[in-house]
Amino acid sequence: MRKFLIFFLATWALAVVAIISVAGLRGGLSRKPPLEVFPDMDRQPKLRPQTTTAFAGFADGQSSRLPVAGTVSRESFREADEFSTGKKADGAWVDSIPLTVSRELVVRGRERYDIYCSPCHGVAGDGNGVTTKFGMAAVAKLHDERLIKIADGELFNTISNGKNLMLPYADKLEPRDRWAVIAYVRALQLSRLGKKEEIPDAVRATLK
Repeated sequence: MRKFLIFFLATWALAVVAIISVAGLRGGLSRKPPLEVFPDMDRQPKLRPQTTTAFAGFADGQSSRLPVAGTVSRESFREADEFSTGKKADGAWVDSIPLTVSRELVVRGRERYDIYCSPCHGVAGDGNGVTTKFGMAAVAKLHDERLIKIADGELFNTISNGKNLMLPYADKLEPRDRWAVIAYVRALQLSRLGKKEEIPDAVRATLK
């Protein structure tokens, strides 16, 4: 019992000394340099802007570099044109996709749709995506009459900036891919709501 008491008191005394050493002198003045546990976090090998450097990769010795050739600023996608905003010069929504709608564009749209849109809106666009299994009930059905009649430019704006619970996707889909998704959404709507008479004769003959 005596040995345990001595051990306890010694441990307690060491703990007190350690706490005082670490925290007891906080706020005090000292000419000694601070303790650097991870010095690489305080003294990083970096280049400061508008200075010179001896780094061998920079022949001109300047630390500030020009953008790499061919890079495109994200701000360049924010130009006020129909392709980038979905709006006309007068502020009205673009009626239809400002691109030539081809098979390649629709296929690209389906690929992007399956990745970014189907988890909520469902593979068929019926609003029955996997997120509904986790309690997300307020998902728009793309076959609703309102979304069928809506202008393509307004759909583009919703994809770009989000709406209600839907997050924006401008940082994930470049403008052309957003228009491609819209082309595929229109194809989904036609597949669900199209009339038999609208199917070309050659294709209608192959249907059962």
